[in-house]
Amino acid sequence: MALALVTVVGLVVLWPHAERPSAATSTAMGGRTVAAKVLREQTVDCGGPVRQSCRRVLVSVDSVRGDVPITLGPTIATPSIAAGTSIRVSRIVLPAGANLPAGSERWAFVGVDRRGALLWLAVALGLFALVVLRWRGLLAVLGVGLSLLLVTTFMVPAILAGTSALLVALVGGLAVMFVTLVLTNGVGAQSLAAALGIGSTLVAICLIALLAIHVAHLDGHSGEVATYLGQQNAGLSLSGIVLAGMVIGALGVLTDTAVTQASAVMALRRADPRLGARRLYAAALVVGRDHLSATIHTLVLAYVGAALPLLLVLRESGVAVGDALNAQDVAEPIVATLVGCIGLVAAVPLTTTLAAMLVARIPPADLGDGHGHAH
Repeated sequence: MALALVTVVGLVVLWPHAERPSAATSTAMGGRTVAAKVLREQTVDCGGPVRQSCRRVLVSVDSVRGDVPITLGPTIATPSIAAGTSIRVSRIVLPAGANLPAGSERWAFVGVDRRGALLWLAVALGLFALVVLRWRGLLAVLGVGLSLLLVTTFMVPAILAGTSALLVALVGGLAVMFVTLVLTNGVGAQSLAAALGIGSTLVAICLIALLAIHVAHLDGHSGEVATYLGQQNAGLSLSGIVLAGMVIGALGVLTDTAVTQASAVMALRRADPRLGARRLYAAALVVGRDHLSATIHTLVLAYVGAALPLLLVLRESGVAVGDALNAQDVAEPIVATLVGCIGLVAAVPLTTTLAAMLVARIPPADLGDGHGHAH
């Protein structure tokens, strides 16, 4: 299939072959960390002209003999950390030739160690999917893992290397789509129709997102992470990162919608092999409209949930609704939501049309019973 060939060629051409040097000594995002365990918590005087209490923890670090003191900050601004909590700490790095004053702390608190919890949650998801969906659940989890691998090994390094974020997002999105479709639906007319629908809609989403970013003047300069990226890589297009995020964010629900429409068309043809392309389209579109309203609702709530802390801050600060919506931190997820919804609305009739045209050509004897992969 031409779309698959284009995707493979795109991966080969855009794959970052040279590793970009990283700022290994930077501590802007925490730097390199080591494991530590909290022994006890103390309340000490912060020092300085204003008298206030600071929270300090004594921790044990594997590579250090004895207790290590780390001051977290004022008690009113820092959370309490119970004894026995596993945390991550980093050694304070000074410029060459500089020395820490006597009595200064040599380690800094980075955060609570959550990696174990994340691992157990991922394992629980895999087991739950395996029990409920059996081998399909296992394939779905495998698809998620491979998709994340594509994002981390291809899309992120390619964007950091200066490759066009638009091309990287499009090619990466197509690759993720093929991984998802092949693992969960196999190779057949249903997957082909879904792939064509998703691929066409992804191109449209990229163009719409490009236009929306230009019209809304979203330059990507929002938040601490964007500032850090701009400082570390002056040639990086922050607006391109915003565009790539929009494409990736819409891909999940887009795939779900396209697969549902292709599956509905196939199910209708199995139920009545006499249905032609026109009647298949009309019947499946009814299903698509019902599913579309729920999917748009899901996409909107997902972005609202991600932006909830920021909305709370703006509300607590007394910012007017119009001014809050105008802030770039809020406008970005709004534009991403609108672009994604436009893509979803376009995907339903497009995928349904393609699926109806393809499935109508399949002889009734080759439709199968709807179980397992179609080959």
